Amino acid sequence: MSADLEKIALLVDVQNVYYTCRDAYQSNFDYNQFWYVATQGKNVVSAKAYAIASQDPKQRQFHHILRGIGFNVMLKPYIQRRDGSAKGDWDVGITLDAIEIAPEVDTIVLVSGDGDFQLLVERLREKYNKKVVVYGVNRLTSQGLIDSANQFVSIDRDLLLSK
Repeated sequence: MSADLEKIALLVDVQNVYYTCRDAYQSNFDYNQFWYVATQGKNVVSAKAYAIASQDPKQRQFHHILRGIGFNVMLKPYIQRRDGSAKGDWDVGITLDAIEIAPEVDTIVLVSGDGDFQLLVERLREKYNKKVVVYGVNRLTSQGLIDSANQFVSIDRDLLLSK
């Protein structure tokens, strides 16, 4: 890649984008189209998709597809607590990876509507002087997260798999 191309990192909160696209559109996020739109004319330094490990063949196939697109698929187990509740998010992992990759890139692209990332986005912009682009389902994305980003891209029909 040419040295003068914008260097980017892609960080995709797979669970968040799955549930928000399902709830808002009854559809699935189009990772191929996203990759095309987000990376065109740019140098991808890092691309990670954060997901929950599963023995389900369809989930494993989905992870394989993500790898084929160009993502490094980060997997962690779904935690079932004693009280019956469950936890399966990657917020801390995404945050640590964003902070670690920040010195190497010009722009960080975060795919999530989770308002917990507002502080991360503010820190990336203020301390590391990085451009942050957030992709999320408009009506299900935290307003604070939208406001903290340099740019917000609404996930709509153009970034969904057609039925």
